[in-house]
Amino acid sequence: MTNHSDSDLNLSIRRRSSSTAAAKTMSDSTSKTNALLADNNSSEQRLMRHSTCGSDCDCEDDKDRIRAVDDPLVSSANAKVSDKKEARERIGDGDDRGGKDFSAFKLAYRPSAPAHKRVKESPLSSDAIFKQSHAGLFNLCIVVLVAVNSRLIIENLMKYGWLMKTGFWFSSTSLRDWPLLMCCLTLPIFPLAAFAVEQLAQRKCISDPVVICLHIIITTTSILYPVFVILRCDSAVLSGVALMLFACIVWLKLVSYAHTNYDLRALAKLTDKGEVPPSSLTVDCTYDVSFKSLAYFMVAPTLCYQLSYPRTTCIRKGWVFRQLVKLIIFTGVMGFIIEQYINPLVKNSQHPLKGNLLYAIERVLKLSVPNLYVWLCMFYCFFHLWLNILAELLCFGDREFYKDWWNAKTVEEYWRLWNMPVHKWMFRHIYIPCLQNGISKGVAVVIAFLVSAIFHELCIAVPCHIFKFWAFIGIMLQVPLVLITNYLQERFRSSMVGNMIFWFIFCILGQPMCVLLYYHDLLNRKARSE
Repeated sequence: MTNHSDSDLNLSIRRRSSSTAAAKTMSDSTSKTNALLADNNSSEQRLMRHSTCGSDCDCEDDKDRIRAVDDPLVSSANAKVSDKKEARERIGDGDDRGGKDFSAFKLAYRPSAPAHKRVKESPLSSDAIFKQSHAGLFNLCIVVLVAVNSRLIIENLMKYGWLMKTGFWFSSTSLRDWPLLMCCLTLPIFPLAAFAVEQLAQRKCISDPVVICLHIIITTTSILYPVFVILRCDSAVLSGVALMLFACIVWLKLVSYAHTNYDLRALAKLTDKGEVPPSSLTVDCTYDVSFKSLAYFMVAPTLCYQLSYPRTTCIRKGWVFRQLVKLIIFTGVMGFIIEQYINPLVKNSQHPLKGNLLYAIERVLKLSVPNLYVWLCMFYCFFHLWLNILAELLCFGDREFYKDWWNAKTVEEYWRLWNMPVHKWMFRHIYIPCLQNGISKGVAVVIAFLVSAIFHELCIAVPCHIFKFWAFIGIMLQVPLVLITNYLQERFRSSMVGNMIFWFIFCILGQPMCVLLYYHDLLNRKARSE
């Protein structure tokens, strides 16, 4: 009993001593904190006195303040105290703001609060329609377009069946077009002849007038030779169109090659005379006749010759393969639309200028939709897929083969945007030389359209063996349309008016009418020949 009581007494004494020590520690820390607070307050008072004394005041209190700031223990204590004060202030401000926000919320959402506070336009009004996002309506149009065309495809297959023949890609009758194939394979003779002429000019064996005459003979022969072969042979229309397109490309490239070298020779002569300092030339204009440059130019996706082109570093083989697959798919889509839709429509139509007017309008409108699809597929296959494939294989860097022609506000803007290789050639070799020779801009534009009309007529009339000049008239009618659409654009100041006129003229009226005209003239020619 005695031992237990002694141990309990010792345990209680130890507990009391520990609690006393803890209390003493707490009191010491409290006293230190109070002392630090007091020092902090006194520091602030000394700082205020220092500010009232001025910048030149040298007091003992400043020394004490500096020593207090330098002491890390004092600095940490001051920081803790200031944090506590800021926390208490934030809590108080939060309570005040919470009360204010709650009262504002009750006032703003009471039944008597105004629901109409400012003037607003409806989303589809004329002033606000272009400020809204129409992504949902665009998706709706795509869904409706897919649904409508799916129904038309099913209806067409149920009515006509499968009209695409096994010989769509190649047939035994295509073998009769071998003269056209031989003509196509012999066209590279003309670039070789042009290269020989430029070599003679570089060696100064012939004068400039002789060089010009030889280039005129070469370029003229390069376009007349395919025309003669096509007219002499009863070939397929598609084969003739392909050959004429290739011949026109060769002609445009040869003209650019001759014109550019002529200008380089003139610059070289001026530089030798000192009239044009070499430092003033922004690009390399050295007159150098190189077979490598000519060979690259003849296969490159451009119509404008120059000594060097922007080049890429590598060939993306996987990308080329994907583009080839797309090219095959969209070519099949074009063939399907032509065989299943356009051919039956055209065969069941009358001549648009000789039959009933309302019936002709109905045929043109019905033909406009599949014709538009074929035209868009053709543009995508040639200008995007094929030219990009060719540029990738040749590491050709400038791939701006077209611009956003679908946003064209006028007919003039469309012709500047939709075929950039031809536009650059026209601007470089037709329009600018006309202006440099004192011809006005209006006349220069007419001359450019005249050249375009001649080549459109050659590419269509020669393969069809029909010279009714429908394509020529259609291109030359673009000149008054340019003036009309420019006037309407200035009159209404709206991009929608000119853009709708452009789409109506090209896709609803112009192209379907040309298809019907040439088809019935071709049928009449075959009937007369039989």
